[in-house]
Amino acid sequence: MLNWTRHRRAAVAPVTAATLLLLTACGAQVQPQSGEGTGTTTVNRCGEPVEYTVPQRAVVYEGGSADKMFALGLTEHVHGYVMPPANPPVSESPWASEYEKVEFLSDDLLNRELVVDAGADFVVAGWNSGFSDSRGITPEILDTLGIQSFLHAESCFNYPGHPERHTPFDGLYTDLERLGEIFGVPDRASKLIAEYQDKVDAVREQAPGGDPVPVFLYDSGTDKPLSAASQVPPNDIIRIAGGTNIFGDVDARWFEASWEAVVEAQPEVVIILDYGDQPAEDKIAFLKNNPVTANIPAVEQDRFFVLDYNEAISSPRIVDGLEKFAEYLRDDVRHG
Repeated sequence: MLNWTRHRRAAVAPVTAATLLLLTACGAQVQPQSGEGTGTTTVNRCGEPVEYTVPQRAVVYEGGSADKMFALGLTEHVHGYVMPPANPPVSESPWASEYEKVEFLSDDLLNRELVVDAGADFVVAGWNSGFSDSRGITPEILDTLGIQSFLHAESCFNYPGHPERHTPFDGLYTDLERLGEIFGVPDRASKLIAEYQDKVDAVREQAPGGDPVPVFLYDSGTDKPLSAASQVPPNDIIRIAGGTNIFGDVDARWFEASWEAVVEAQPEVVIILDYGDQPAEDKIAFLKNNPVTANIPAVEQDRFFVLDYNEAISSPRIVDGLEKFAEYLRDDVRHG
């Protein structure tokens, strides 16, 4: 994954100790609310309890952040989105009609000036793919500006100071639950999570038997390949579908591997990560023409599966990516 290093507040309701509800699943304390758009909520942000008022002008970075908000029916709380070139066109999103209702702010990297100029009261992004020490936009900096922020739980693995660890799919569920609490729509979030969990369970039940198929995810790179380790969604996609990630024992997120390690693992399937400025066709051509990789089983047998960028980052669309890859393993690989 490329390292894209990709204030109005609602009225605060009175707090009483008797009315606080402890949400152990995601570390949230919630005041009873009269409806969406009111109240305050304390929710963990990568292990750090943070008090939120209901945002009205959210800025979302990349498709995963936007899609979580849209999937929860929170479009009216989104002021605009920032979409770097890696992301496929928003017209291809299942929520294309929701993108049309909010403002396109920039195709640049997330930065403090953009957020301030937009009058944002809430920013949703991941750590290092959005929030960044080097670019001077971190949750702590935004706190000092009175701008609330939300970090994808999956990216807390790298977040300094207040780390949490989630498997990638559990990270998605955690994000939806926490956003549901912040915006006062917990029932909506619970229903959506249950729908996604049912789909994941159905894939798991249909996974082919026998030894798991070894799978290599190719993100980018020619001298060395950038690939997926254990802490990013493709690892869960591969595992739940019935394969095994050849770098699934690496305790990291996206990392630089070696071609020697790829060849040694003899992957039978290559997942190609497809995004804007590096088309899948070019990556496949490189693997076929590179003498180091031309003879690995997946390349020899032309077993390439193209995974959309937004099906590989923390997003509701990872469920779509799982279903598609599971079907590929069942039909094209096991019975091909």
